[in-house]
Amino acid sequence: MAQEIKGKTAYITGAGRGIGRQTALQLAKEGVHVGLMARTESRLNEVAEEVRSYGVEASVATVDIANMEQVETAVQHLRDDLGKADILINNAGIGVYGKFLEIEPEEWKRTFEVNVFGTYHVTRAVLPDMIEKDQGDIINISSSSGLKGTANSTAYSGSKFALQGMTEALMQEVRRNNIRVFTLNPSLVATELAFGDKLEEQDKEKYMQPEDLAEYMVSQLKLHPRIFIKQSLQWATNPF
Repeated sequence: MAQEIKGKTAYITGAGRGIGRQTALQLAKEGVHVGLMARTESRLNEVAEEVRSYGVEASVATVDIANMEQVETAVQHLRDDLGKADILINNAGIGVYGKFLEIEPEEWKRTFEVNVFGTYHVTRAVLPDMIEKDQGDIINISSSSGLKGTANSTAYSGSKFALQGMTEALMQEVRRNNIRVFTLNPSLVATELAFGDKLEEQDKEKYMQPEDLAEYMVSQLKLHPRIFIKQSLQWATNPF
């Protein structure tokens, strides 16, 4: 029998746009209450309004996930509003691209602070509640660049490889607590992160859309609690 997710509570980082926003909406349609985290409050409030239109609760917390103190405050706010998380979607991330010697050291450092340490901070703040419940789901959004390095993405690929290793190690650690930890490793997705201000010019039939990944995550979360897919790679069918 599939797992029922209606009535559960999910926290989502990077929830103001792209994959995070679509995941929040897909979960809301399934009856999941949603805690939204990102840096831009106006965008979060817009998503929260959409989420509530499906008859579920939403809470907003502005946060730079690279800052552990901010994360702890944000998670406590969501916990007070919605209760402890059953689901955590670590979606927030940044991409810095360029030749190895052309990427500034501060940009390199910031990539790891957000993509690796940010995910660590949020997971560290949420995991004790899941261990106490003896159940939970943690999905980390990685990238195909976290499985295969590509030219001009040394900072990004490096951070996603690190995220991949951290996820797999944590997965092994908390399986005994009935907590499923898994990664999605999509190739190019039509988001602002990938295309910037040229996003609207892209052919929506050629590239994966944020809602595609959101639907996939909902399907994974509905799997019977005894099984999960620890790692999966998503590709666009014909982006040529």
